[in-house]
Amino acid sequence: MKALLTLGLLLLSVAVQAKKYERCELARTLKRLGMDGYRRVSLADWMCLADKESRYDTTAKNYNRRDRSTDYGIFQINSRYWCDDGKTPRAVNGCGIPCDALLQDDITQAVTCAKRVVRDPQGIRAWRGWENHCQNKDLTEYTRGCGV
Repeated sequence: MKALLTLGLLLLSVAVQAKKYERCELARTLKRLGMDGYRRVSLADWMCLADKESRYDTTAKNYNRRDRSTDYGIFQINSRYWCDDGKTPRAVNGCGIPCDALLQDDITQAVTCAKRVVRDPQGIRAWRGWENHCQNKDLTEYTRGCGV
């Protein structure tokens, strides 16, 4: 019985840590964290990127077989260049953080790292999801009605 209770509490704590943002909630959070216009990237672009990369899910992970790296969190930040997961060969950790920090409900560290990524010469084009689904598109739907 004690083992079942412990397992139940463990599963509950994992469930509580998972956060999938609602569209306007994320728009307001990103605006508050200084993403609107950061490096000339609109809030709508950041919203589209987060939608296409993770569907606004802070716990999203995607393993890349090609280079054995993993993309983490709401922005799908890659372990080859930007964070340390202890598994990716020849990782650089440009943001100086563990990859697990990108999976938290509080997206402050994910935003800080995304700002670091966008300062790189590729800018927002570092994200293929943005290039393939957001670039040169009308993105007004991402912030419409959110008061941002």
